Amino acid sequence: MAETVFTPSLEGMKHVKAENGVILTKPFLEVCKQILPVLDKFGAAMAIVKSDIGGNITRLENKYSSDPSKYEHLYSMVQEEVQNKTAKGSSSCTNGLLWLTRAMDFLVELFRNLLEHADWTMSQACTDSYTKTLKKFHGWLASSSFTVAMKLAPNRDKFMEVISGTGDINADIEKFCTTFSPFLKENHEFLASVGLDDMKAS
Repeated sequence: MAETVFTPSLEGMKHVKAENGVILTKPFLEVCKQILPVLDKFGAAMAIVKSDIGGNITRLENKYSSDPSKYEHLYSMVQEEVQNKTAKGSSSCTNGLLWLTRAMDFLVELFRNLLEHADWTMSQACTDSYTKTLKKFHGWLASSSFTVAMKLAPNRDKFMEVISGTGDINADIEKFCTTFSPFLKENHEFLASVGLDDMKAS
């Protein structure tokens, strides 16, 4: 079976929604986790993003594990925090979901850049997607450490070779971006509906 580094997440995406169209917590977090090995291939350039994503997944998983039936639906954690007026706390699950979604936006945009701009270096692709997604929410410190990290981006051809495995990498990237984006959009729409989509980093 021809596989790329995206194969597990593409498989996982089929299970993210319940039959009634609701996003399920565990399958959504699993898909996010399956993206982490892709980040490993970036090396040092993505270390910050990876630890950020990992930390937010763990925070949401811990909450889910505390009562799987209660938190079966991804947004139930946020709704509870909104009711308890704890959603804006820096260690809230709402904050975790927001930053996880933003980091995933960045990755989708990055892979889209790699597909659409064959002439761009990896640093260019990273910087452009950062500017379009995360930058406006980051303070000066996060922004400057990100800019430094992007300079460590690997050689583009080598990276593509490493993530290709035995499959059609361009087709899988396309599929990943197209299938995953609507989930992220839904997260943003839900967070916006409770007035929490524009929180910035401190």
